[in-house]
Amino acid sequence: MSAQGSYDGCTRKPIDPAIRPKTARPESMLPKMQIDFPFSLHTLIRRHQEGLGTGVLTRFLVYSFLAIVLMSSPCRATDTPGPELRIASEGARPPYNYLENNELAGFEIDLGQELCKRMNRVCRFVPQDWDNLIPGLLDHRYDAIMAALDISDAAKEKIAFSEPYVRMPMALLGNREEKLPDTSPKGLTGKKLGVEANSLYQAYAEDHFDHSQIQTYASLEEAILDLGEGRIDLVLGNKADISDFLKNRREAQNTAILGELPHDAAYLGEGIGIGLRKEDKELKRQFDQALEDINKDGTFTKIRERYFPYAIN
Repeated sequence: MSAQGSYDGCTRKPIDPAIRPKTARPESMLPKMQIDFPFSLHTLIRRHQEGLGTGVLTRFLVYSFLAIVLMSSPCRATDTPGPELRIASEGARPPYNYLENNELAGFEIDLGQELCKRMNRVCRFVPQDWDNLIPGLLDHRYDAIMAALDISDAAKEKIAFSEPYVRMPMALLGNREEKLPDTSPKGLTGKKLGVEANSLYQAYAEDHFDHSQIQTYASLEEAILDLGEGRIDLVLGNKADISDFLKNRREAQNTAILGELPHDAAYLGEGIGIGLRKEDKELKRQFDQALEDINKDGTFTKIRERYFPYAIN
């Protein structure tokens, strides 16, 4: 078979001639080996059972035939999935995870299933309340956590994490009739900027928008409600949380996202990752490799677009 018509033995996908080793000899030049058996396998087994074979020789031929057949399959080691992988999720943080007909669903469930497929593992998602996610992992009730879990210093004292799969940007929410061509500190000079009190966003706003009037609120919701009443000009917060409010709350009908700021790890942390036990280094390696692969081939984007109409990583 020519290079153009070659196929991978496991996936049956065409092999790109460009990635074939340059030093490889054409298949027509390779020596061919053919083994001729004097009997079929069925005949060998029947003769052995009837006592017509030659004892040790017959057994040798039968076992040799079976060994060659088994060794000829290029997929014999990869066709069988590894042990079941149990992944915990909360089911209370849409669109990351939620319950649908009493089953876990959402972005992280779809993402986890794809990662398991790449790792050749069968996954089972199990619901777990937030407060017991990490204790349950350490108690070996499951093998991983995918529950919009931030990679924080406090969490890293107890568990390990995969590479982050979400680095959520910040958003500036304002009156939909307004324009915000400049989201730099200079562009927001004199603006009244609402943030959730004692949050990472308050720290970011106070350090970056020192020429704006920073006003704190007990919750993001209260800040957005005050925006609707015209008491402040903008609200700074997590883009996913603001987008969810816009989608589900009537009070936000006169507001819109006017600008976006990139995820700043110095204030917001590394992002959201898969929680793992510290000793499970090989499992972390497999998850990291699978995440890298689906980002490279565009699969991550396809899954993300079902739940987030904007980039999250």
